[in-house]
Amino acid sequence: MQSPARHRSAPSGDALDPRDPYPYFAARRAEGGVFHGSVMDYSKTPESLRPTDTYAAVSYRAVNAALRDPVVFSSALYDSTIGIFMGPTILAMSGDTHRAHRDLVSTAFRPRSLRRWEPEIVRPVCAALIDEFAERGSADLVKDFTFEFPTRVISKMLGLPERDLPFFREAAVAIVSYADKVPRAMRASKDLEEYFLDQIRQRRAHPTDDIIGDLVAADIAGERLSDKAIYSFLRLLLPAGLETTYRSSGNLLYLLLTHPEQFARVRGDRDLIPQAIEEALRFETPLTLVQRYVTEDTELDGTPIPRGAVLDICLGSANRDETRWERSEEFDIFRKYVPHISFTAGAHTCLGLHLARMETRVALEMLLSRVTDITAVPEADPHIVGQPFRSPATLPVTFSAVS
Repeated sequence: MQSPARHRSAPSGDALDPRDPYPYFAARRAEGGVFHGSVMDYSKTPESLRPTDTYAAVSYRAVNAALRDPVVFSSALYDSTIGIFMGPTILAMSGDTHRAHRDLVSTAFRPRSLRRWEPEIVRPVCAALIDEFAERGSADLVKDFTFEFPTRVISKMLGLPERDLPFFREAAVAIVSYADKVPRAMRASKDLEEYFLDQIRQRRAHPTDDIIGDLVAADIAGERLSDKAIYSFLRLLLPAGLETTYRSSGNLLYLLLTHPEQFARVRGDRDLIPQAIEEALRFETPLTLVQRYVTEDTELDGTPIPRGAVLDICLGSANRDETRWERSEEFDIFRKYVPHISFTAGAHTCLGLHLARMETRVALEMLLSRVTDITAVPEADPHIVGQPFRSPATLPVTFSAVS
């Protein structure tokens, strides 16, 4: 199978191609760190949800600066987009309110929980999934593995019945795709609200040792989370935890399979897995952009931006910035490590970044321990696609089971 650079014809950079948006990002960076326009495709978005004026930050410097100024570049924008379906969440909060809620919900992701979840939940889930295809000699690593394991992991962490997995998947997809089908997203949001309210009531009556139980019991300086705050966070956690983890793990496997020399080195030395994960997160960011509302007339990287505009913060472009990484358009797990910005930065840095890294590491470790000679099926033409969410839709492989 050819490497991504050879596999597809090189676009001109004049238009954003969802299969490979990076030439477009590079062309925009060459003109400056910020431009007047958008890197979002609003063709399927209802008119009422489209911003009237947009700018896009595409250089690492501009992206980092915007993320670290939550006053001027406000996440309150999400109240009028995904917040319509999620309700108030920490995604859109700011200042003291955001800090207080973040402190309370972060208790569910404390280090001792991660240390317990790996052997008790993540490894058994991955093992059970691999059991289902290991003896076949072939599998679709997206359908059979990367799409499945985050769903099963997060449901167990929440303490929810396995029989409800199909419901979670359908609801998460509906909410993430809200711009395409607004009524479906509204129904999914309401269904999740009712479901989680019932789970919260059960734990108030009978405390449990899971994430919902932790959120119900969370107490910082006498402050507790309301039921509304808890179910809004859980409603956010489902699509956020499922989407980004399944996409980043799929991207990692695709990149290793299309760079066989590097994959061989990883198979021979499992200590290389963490740096492979970081390079994959940089090179193929699972979520290429977040957005902010501009609260006052300002200037970003030399470009004036008026109050009321929406700013696309293009993480995918920032992670390919040639002024920060040498050979930035190459996938190289052996490059000198320079921190990427895939989990954003500043006050809204992703709460689940350590969980996502742990899940991806365990998934790859266990796959390599159970099967060998993993080879992509080139006839299937697997590739990474999408904007702003990116991952392979399918990844058919053949392999031999480890005896």
